[in-house]
Amino acid sequence: MNHTPTIIIIIIIIVMDKEMDHTWIINIAVPGDSRIEEKEREKVEKYQDLAREIRRLWKTSANVIPIVVGALGAVARLDEYMSMLDIERKEVDRVQFSALLGSARILRKVLDISG
Repeated sequence: MNHTPTIIIIIIIIVMDKEMDHTWIINIAVPGDSRIEEKEREKVEKYQDLAREIRRLWKTSANVIPIVVGALGAVARLDEYMSMLDIERKEVDRVQFSALLGSARILRKVLDISG
């Protein structure tokens, strides 16, 4: 039986801006390219409870920002989310390029091991 492993990388960052009285829950994920929009919705839903708790405990507004880039660099609403964080378009390109390089590195390792 051939088994293809699923590789999932998840990073959560919480940024609080006391001057703006705002908190962002940033979740970074690199799924397969065909699952980007689904993964964005999943991340927003998954961290809503955390956002509510932050609002309650820290007395601040809070938003969930899913930074989801497909393993081959595909994006859905990444520009919109990055602009919420005041991040320029060139940084979006860098994130896409990094995802692609990471996927290439993983692929090279897999091919070297099985070869």
